[in-house]
Amino acid sequence: MKVKIREISSLKDIKKFVDFHYQLFSGNKYWVPPLKKEEVFLLRSDKNPAFDFCESKYWLAYIDGKIVGRIAGIIHHKYNEKWNKKSARFGWFDFIDDPEVPKLLLEAAEKWAAEKGMEDIHGPLGFTDMDSEGTLIEGFEELSTLGAIYNFPYYPNYIEKAGYIKDIDWVEFQVTMGDDAIPEKISRIAEIALKRNKLSLLKVKKSKEMLPYAREIFYLINEAYRDLYGFVELSDKQIDMYVKQYFGFIIPEYVPVVLDENNKVAAFGITMPSLSKAFQKCNGKLFPFGFISVLKAMKNNTRLDLYLTAVRPDLQDKGVNAILINETNKVVIKNNIKIVETNRELEDNTKVQAQWRFFDTRQHKRRRCYKKMIK
Repeated sequence: MKVKIREISSLKDIKKFVDFHYQLFSGNKYWVPPLKKEEVFLLRSDKNPAFDFCESKYWLAYIDGKIVGRIAGIIHHKYNEKWNKKSARFGWFDFIDDPEVPKLLLEAAEKWAAEKGMEDIHGPLGFTDMDSEGTLIEGFEELSTLGAIYNFPYYPNYIEKAGYIKDIDWVEFQVTMGDDAIPEKISRIAEIALKRNKLSLLKVKKSKEMLPYAREIFYLINEAYRDLYGFVELSDKQIDMYVKQYFGFIIPEYVPVVLDENNKVAAFGITMPSLSKAFQKCNGKLFPFGFISVLKAMKNNTRLDLYLTAVRPDLQDKGVNAILINETNKVVIKNNIKIVETNRELEDNTKVQAQWRFFDTRQHKRRRCYKKMIK
């Protein structure tokens, strides 16, 4: 059977590109389907503000007229400027268990990148750090989380056979919550950090009351994450998009925000009741009935997902993380949470990983960004 690679660009084909993901993982009990509408949005150059400084190409693989794989090639010009690189990215990379399919898809992305003057290609990565990234290399029999890549065990093997090597890994932890007691050391450090640094906690009851602080939260992400692997600061247009996308349905008690003496955001943590099972039921669509599962999951859930945490650089190593952990623990106890998923953390981020030493923790997933020189 001969594999044919076809570059696509029309909206109709982009929808096919997105739909293939759902066909490939249909019935898989570990995969969490993203929302189809959001996936299409991200891939559209006339919609996603990342295209102000990114360009991309998309390819589908066919066998006998049937789609058997997909890949996106991305050049992030802002990333290359910041890090003094000539790098391309690959993402949205999925394929059947046939070595020829990923080989030819990667070759298509590599050829395009080389023609554009790039020297290497790495991935899977998206347009920003907010997109899914990292091939799963450990944890194939663990429930995935919303916004994370899930892939079959054959993926890493085929990527490596195509000449790719490890660039960096992310690790993920599952925390099992014990009794109702908050670790005394954490609560003590949190109390001291609040007083010593003249900090306070934002007290709101409705998500709309958090909107005045929303942009500040993303500006803090830009400041706190700027030196992390591959990070590129979000533009105002991107920040406006994320505020509109996420801040309408966050639950304030799950999002501790620390303010300084000038009422400016000094640190925050974004957590949510796990939506993994709910999104499996939705299968990519909130309407007409998918949203019901999501609403139920947000109100009654024993699992919690951690998404983003940031502390202003001048306040790092001053106990502020303990404030966020302490507040999250209160929510965990109040809502009878039993399992917490940390989501991805850079493998060398020992400061973040050290905070889990107070809990019953297991490192249950690992994902990898691969790299290949193409010139």
